[in-house]
Amino acid sequence: MLDWSQCPAVERIPGKFSGAWLFMGTRVPVKALFENLEGGATVAEFLEWFPGVTRDQVEAVLEHAQRRLVDA
Repeated sequence: MLDWSQCPAVERIPGKFSGAWLFMGTRVPVKALFENLEGGATVAEFLEWFPGVTRDQVEAVLEHAQRRLVDA
């Protein structure tokens, strides 16, 4: 499992949302991005479906995941 604590685009609010990592300032879990991409959605579609999330946040999350996976 990736450590999201070093990604500036996400936050975890103890006691809320089952402790899931969320896009900063939203109620959208990071896992929703990956589930949608795995299901065939594009980043543009994801952003349309979750208007509170910014393209910069999505790019930061994807870059963070890529760095961590490459380092593994």
